[in-house]
Amino acid sequence: MRTHVVHFTAPINSYTCGQLIDKCSQAIHQGADELIVKIATMGGECSYGFSLYNFLISLPVPVTTHNLGTVESMGNIIFLAGQTRTVCPHSKFLFHPFHWTVNGAVDHSRMSEYAMSLDYDLQLYSDIVKERTLTAESPLNVLDCLTCAPRILNAEEALQAGVIDRIDCLGMPAEAVNWCVHT
Repeated sequence: MRTHVVHFTAPINSYTCGQLIDKCSQAIHQGADELIVKIATMGGECSYGFSLYNFLISLPVPVTTHNLGTVESMGNIIFLAGQTRTVCPHSKFLFHPFHWTVNGAVDHSRMSEYAMSLDYDLQLYSDIVKERTLTAESPLNVLDCLTCAPRILNAEEALQAGVIDRIDCLGMPAEAVNWCVHT
């Protein structure tokens, strides 16, 4: 089995989105039988997070995602793309309300568009979490986390919430091919 490991230690933006797609595509082109994406991120832009989620679930090989220490905000969506999901024992997941930075003047029409987009992203995020955590012992109330009650999950809580499959430091096979995405 040819394992390729991609270390994603970056914010989620257009540059790192392109880099992760490129590294994963190269791994597939080089004959990867499985892909492990080790993640440490404080999150980032919604559009790129959802794009990476859709990209990762479409890959023709099994994808494992692993929390190296902290996965926050939109990073949770990328993390949930894994068919298998693991976490180091001393790690966390942060679910919190979205925030946008709006620069310059905004008219009523544009403000309505922003509100509509924000509502859509909230629902999409919630739907993905619910879909990927169906077997949870203790389901996470994602909409509460995204609108009014931020929540940090430790490894055990993530297991109970169905965010992960197991707690495991997930060593790296000596023969694995490694890739890195960072800024």
